Amino acid sequence: MNIRTILSSLVLSLALFAPAFAASPVDINSADAQTLADGLNGIGMSKAQAIVAYRNEHGPFSSADQLAEVKGIGQALVEKNRDSIVVGGKAKAKAAPAG
Repeated sequence: MNIRTILSSLVLSLALFAPAFAASPVDINSADAQTLADGLNGIGMSKAQAIVAYRNEHGPFSSADQLAEVKGIGQALVEKNRDSIVVGGKAKAKAAPAG
């Protein structure tokens, strides 16, 4: 095995397992814009600032879904980050399967 093959394998392995090292949950009711931008996928500084401005104007979020009311944040972006979003310091409980 040459060094190029080893390096290629290492890069591929890191790419495949990167989601396993996801950032810790972000409380959307207390995080500052930088924390939101760093901790949520697809949220840059301008969207993070919009989240903080919305929260300051309308009060704390009652659910992760309410983020979709922020200009520039859609339901798809909320779904993409659902497992990383905490509301009011409490992780949103997942619904139990029907049955």
